[in-house]
Amino acid sequence: MGLEDVQGALALIKGDGEAEGSQRRCEVSAEGRRDVELLDAYSQAVITVVEAVGPAVVAISAKRRPPGRTAEQVASGSGVLITPDGYILTNDHVVQGTSRLTATLQDGTSLDAALIGTDPATDLALIRAGGSSLPYVAMGDSSALRVGQLVIAIGNPFGFQSTVSTGVVSALGRALRSADGRLIENIIQHTAPLNPGNSGGPLVDSRGRVVGLNTAIIAMAQGIGFSIPSDTAKWVVSQLLTLGRVRRGHLGITAQQRPLARRLVRFYQLPAEYGVEVMAVAPQSPASIGGVKEGDIIVAIDGHEVTSADHIHRFLAEWPVGNPVRLTIIRGQDRMEVEVVPVEAISPG
Repeated sequence: MGLEDVQGALALIKGDGEAEGSQRRCEVSAEGRRDVELLDAYSQAVITVVEAVGPAVVAISAKRRPPGRTAEQVASGSGVLITPDGYILTNDHVVQGTSRLTATLQDGTSLDAALIGTDPATDLALIRAGGSSLPYVAMGDSSALRVGQLVIAIGNPFGFQSTVSTGVVSALGRALRSADGRLIENIIQHTAPLNPGNSGGPLVDSRGRVVGLNTAIIAMAQGIGFSIPSDTAKWVVSQLLTLGRVRRGHLGITAQQRPLARRLVRFYQLPAEYGVEVMAVAPQSPASIGGVKEGDIIVAIDGHEVTSADHIHRFLAEWPVGNPVRLTIIRGQDRMEVEVVPVEAISPG
């Protein structure tokens, strides 16, 4: 190879030259570059969120001593700092029955933590780590989520700290039965891959706000994860901080969000296109005694619009237990009102 050939090859490698004859340099077209720029913007959005939120995500080590055994068992999960003085939001099933809790920050610092309270009905728990001026995140508005929206899950699957996965919101208003048989309502379904150890880690939107708390995966399913909405978490945290437990009225129904037929919305001049469908009614429950039936769609409670199970939960949290309350329901094509008397249901704290 002559000197000219070497110089020509170097020019091509540096991008300063052109090949002679019919030879064509392979490069990305203008249209392809636009696609790359979009992908770069997506990547940059994820990177920015992870750099901002990652330091507030902790690995939780939970030690348990099963009944009748002397050796402790160690379980792991994730959590997220929501205040600078160490309050951490995680899953109830991560901390349930623990004798000792440790929270490990992204920089490797380990902090002893104490259990503040739990709410098994939503699989949420609040713990507090000893520390101050800790990194923390803002809780977002899960009611503003839309199907197809980008979400980012951060956690510690299989002990691999600060693992990131991305996906989209694939459904809203799901109901999920937990490992011990409880039905958790108003769940976010998403496609960000989760694995054991992700439980309790945050689901974050593109602005770095926590919109959910990852709670479960379906075994043998591909890319299906579930999160407790941040609006539910904020309400539970406020109850745990003020009462040490979650106080809620109980109707004895299992329910999920459902869109209403447009003709019903127009005919009855309903303020929203969604209601809460009753999936099951417990025997001898307030709802059963009041005449609520499976398949009824609740559209209002005491005159207040109802579009999600969370609306009912929050209303009952403030309503005096034992006082009658009026439910407006759609049964088939008819609108009617029934009266129920909530009883108190207290989750162990």
